[in-house]
Amino acid sequence: MATDKLFSVAGISKLNGEYKVRFANDMMRIKVLAKSDHEDIRLADLETAVTKMDAAKLILAMDEFSDSVAQATIIEYIDANTPKAKVTPAPKAKAVKAPAKTTAPVENEDAPF
Repeated sequence: MATDKLFSVAGISKLNGEYKVRFANDMMRIKVLAKSDHEDIRLADLETAVTKMDAAKLILAMDEFSDSVAQATIIEYIDANTPKAKVTPAPKAKAVKAPAKTTAPVENEDAPF
C-alpha cells in the first residue's frame, strides 16, 4: 500500500455502472457520494480505525456486504492491492557430464563362445 492512513468507515458504491470499495472517516461521506451521482451506497462504521486492506477484509465478513456483487467488488479490491512477493529467479545449475562408464569384459564360464 502506498499509504498508512487509517479509516473508520468503509463500504462500496456504484458510479457509472462500476462498483468500487470506498473508505472514509465519518458517515457524512454518504452525502458527498450521493451528490456525485453514486448509487447503491453502502457504508459501515468500523469499530476502530484501520488500514484500507484491513477495512476491506472486515467488510468482506459483514452481513450488509454478503451479496455476490459486494463480495466480488471487495475480493477484487483485495486481490488488486495485496502486495506481491518478489520472485527472484533461481540460479541456473551448470550441467555436469558424468564420466562415461567403462566396463571391463567379464569372462563367464557359461558363455557359449
